[in-house]
Amino acid sequence: MSQQGPIIVVSGGESALPTAALRETQIFPLVDATWSDAAETVARLQPAAVMATHDNPAALTALARQIEAHQPYAPLIVLDPAEPLPHNALPFTGLSGNAARLAARLKAALRVRALHATVLCRLGPTHASSAHLPPTDPLQDATVLLIGRGASYPALSVAFGERAGVVGALSIEAAAKHLNSRDLDGVVIGDGFSSRVVEAFVQVLSEDSRFRHLPVILTGDTTAMQNHDLPNLEPASGTAAEIVTRAVPLIRQNAFALRLHRAMQSLDAGGLLDPRTGLLTQDAFARDFANAVIAAQTRGAALSAVRLGLSSSAPRARLDAARILSRLMRRMDFATLHNDASIVIAFPETDQRTTRTIARRLASVLKQTIISSRKDGRFDPEVTFATLQPGDNMETIIKRLRSSDHRAAS
Repeated sequence: MSQQGPIIVVSGGESALPTAALRETQIFPLVDATWSDAAETVARLQPAAVMATHDNPAALTALARQIEAHQPYAPLIVLDPAEPLPHNALPFTGLSGNAARLAARLKAALRVRALHATVLCRLGPTHASSAHLPPTDPLQDATVLLIGRGASYPALSVAFGERAGVVGALSIEAAAKHLNSRDLDGVVIGDGFSSRVVEAFVQVLSEDSRFRHLPVILTGDTTAMQNHDLPNLEPASGTAAEIVTRAVPLIRQNAFALRLHRAMQSLDAGGLLDPRTGLLTQDAFARDFANAVIAAQTRGAALSAVRLGLSSSAPRARLDAARILSRLMRRMDFATLHNDASIVIAFPETDQRTTRTIARRLASVLKQTIISSRKDGRFDPEVTFATLQPGDNMETIIKRLRSSDHRAAS
């Protein structure tokens, strides 16, 4: 397997194990470097990826800063780390006898690099100021599924909640529902389950292409790590803080990959999709809604709209709701996230009764799925309906949607 650029393997020079393990998988070209010449080698060769041992933490930190400045994304994988890593360094535990798993981890990271390169190429020289790739930390958008019902669950929930959004599941069945209804950036499997249950769950994840590259963090029994096609499966033990430190780089990489996918979808749609939400931009929605009103009036067809008021929700919850709706809506429907913290959905060819049924179902899914910042733990959007009336235009429908007199219970 050749790459766009070499793979640099950095070590203290005492062992050829990393390079030997990679050669077994026919990954090339490989370039060996020591810590003394690592910075110069990286600057000269512009590698596709860097792999390093963890025997020189100070030099590793400097190398991580150097690699972070590279465009497109260049993954840095640290082998068998014993201490906290730089935020852009991906851990890989269990090198000995696991050359194939190491190669799979590298290939998964290089997929992100290839996607980043494609997006940058599509954006052209203006990408630095483009809304498609904001400069913020992708971890700010990340959501982690935490599965467990043992003693470590509360501490893990708090520790992960300080770094990313957390969706909790006390059972494998509840976890499966979250996996099927939303985009996730990592799965953390805590204690409270038997080895057989964990093994079966990991097997299901490995067999579904939607989850194959998802970071899966095992905090307990590592039996489930054997013989599974999950390149980002990683063991993590210790305190809750130590587990979070080990998991966060992989979660951040996945969140970055999802950001790139949304950017690509927006570019494919000619910039009409908001890369943050997957819904239409406000301008595109206004244009399409105005055209839909005219078309419905011309043909005497039905047209309805729903407004989901999210003003009491945190910004993360609003984006989460928008992304979930973008997956749940029918192909014929379209929506946007407005600046007033509301999502407006248009339902062409749909009467009021059908719209109410659909809207209640959507609101129900959001209530059961979204992370709430309220003390009572409930995400409760205010639902308003409007149906096309004679003499209506886009502005009059939107005005009715914003009127509390037409609000219906969700």
